[in-house]
Amino acid sequence: MELLHVERIEMLLLVAAVVAMLARRLRLPYTVGLTLAGLGLAVFPSAVDLRLTKELIFTAFLPPLIFEAAFHIHWRELRRDMAVVMVLATLGVLLAAAVTAGGLYLIAGWEWPAALLLGVLISATDPVSVIATFKEAGVKGRLRLLVEAESLFNDGVVAVLFAVALAATTGGSVGAGGVAWSFVATMLGGVLCGGLMAGGLLLLAWRTTDHLVEITFTTVAAYGSFVLAEHFHLSGVLATMTAGLVIGNTGALGAISDRGREAVESFWEYVGFVANSLIFLLIGISTGVEKLSAVWQAAVIVIALVTVGRAVAVYACCALFAGSRLRVSMAHQHVLFWGGLRGALALALALGLPATVPHHDAIVSVCFAVVAFSVIAQGVTMTPLLRKLGEVPAPVPREAQQPV
Repeated sequence: MELLHVERIEMLLLVAAVVAMLARRLRLPYTVGLTLAGLGLAVFPSAVDLRLTKELIFTAFLPPLIFEAAFHIHWRELRRDMAVVMVLATLGVLLAAAVTAGGLYLIAGWEWPAALLLGVLISATDPVSVIATFKEAGVKGRLRLLVEAESLFNDGVVAVLFAVALAATTGGSVGAGGVAWSFVATMLGGVLCGGLMAGGLLLLAWRTTDHLVEITFTTVAAYGSFVLAEHFHLSGVLATMTAGLVIGNTGALGAISDRGREAVESFWEYVGFVANSLIFLLIGISTGVEKLSAVWQAAVIVIALVTVGRAVAVYACCALFAGSRLRVSMAHQHVLFWGGLRGALALALALGLPATVPHHDAIVSVCFAVVAFSVIAQGVTMTPLLRKLGEVPAPVPREAQQPV
C-alpha cells in the first residue's frame, strides 16, 4: 500500500478521466483505452513508478468491485439460474483448466506443475473485466446475470483450486478427501463470513436514517467481509460477494432508507469507476510492451489454449441444460464464450506465486500477456458481437442525436 502515493493517484485519475472522454468520442471500450494508456505510460517507468502486486489487488481493488457488482444482482433472478451459474463456475472451470494445462504439457512441453498452476489461475473469467465491459455495452436481462454471476462465483472456485494446486506442486500432501474438504470448507466459510458481516451491519443500519452512516456500513461490509474471510484462509471473494448480495437485496426491504439507497448506489458507482480506472491502467503499466515481446510465442500458445478451453467449458456445460427450462440460447452461449475475459484475480494469483515454482517468471509474464490480450482484443470485439447477435441496439449516429 505504500506505493499508492497521493500524487501518483491524482495523476492516474487525471489520465483515466481524459481516457474516458476520448474513449466515448472514439466509441472505444473504456477498459481497452485504459489498458492501452497504461502500456503507453510503461514506456516512462521513472514517471510512473507503480506496479500491481497481489496485496494491492486483494486489499484495494477486488473488494469494492465485487461488492458493487453483487449489490445490483437480484436474488430472485440469481436463484432461478443458480444451477446454470454453479455448473459453469465449477465444472466449467475444471474443464477450462484441464484443457489449458494439458495443452501446455503436451504441446508446449512445460513441466506438469507449472502447466497445472497456469491452467488453474487463468481459467476463471474475471468479474472486474466482464462487468465493466457489459455495463458499458448496456447489456441487461438474463445474459448479463449469467455472465456476471458466473464470473463472481468462479473467482471463488479458482482461488480455492489454486491453493490446492499450489500445495500439490510445492510438495504438500493433498489427498482426494482433503481437496474436497478444503474446497467445501473454504467456499461455505467465505459465504458464512459475508453473511454474518452483512447481517450484523444491517441490524445497525435499521437504527439510522443517516445516509452517510449507511454508506459507511456498506464500505465496512465490502472490505471487512473480505479481510475476515482471508484471515481465516477462506474465500474472500465469496465473502464480499455474499455481503453485496445480502445488503443489496435486504437493504431494499427497508434496512436502508430511500435516501440512503440512492446515496449508496451513487457512492459505489463512483468507487467502481475509480477502482476500474486504476486497475486497468496498472495492468497496462505492469505489462509493458517489452514484457509482451519477450514471451509472445508462449503467450500465443496459451491464448489459443485458453480460448479453446473456454469454448469447451461453455458449450459442454450449457449442453447439460439443453432440454430443460434453464436452456441457454446459442446466442447467449456465444457471448458467454467470447465474454470470458481474464483480469485481476489471475494476476493476483500469479504475482503471489513463490519464486521457487518452476517457470515462475514465464507464468507471471504469460499471465500478463493473456490478460492484456483478453482486455484489448475481446474488449474491442465484444460490443460488435453483442450487436450482431441482437443483444444490444445499434449506436445512434452522432448527427441523429443533434436537435433539429
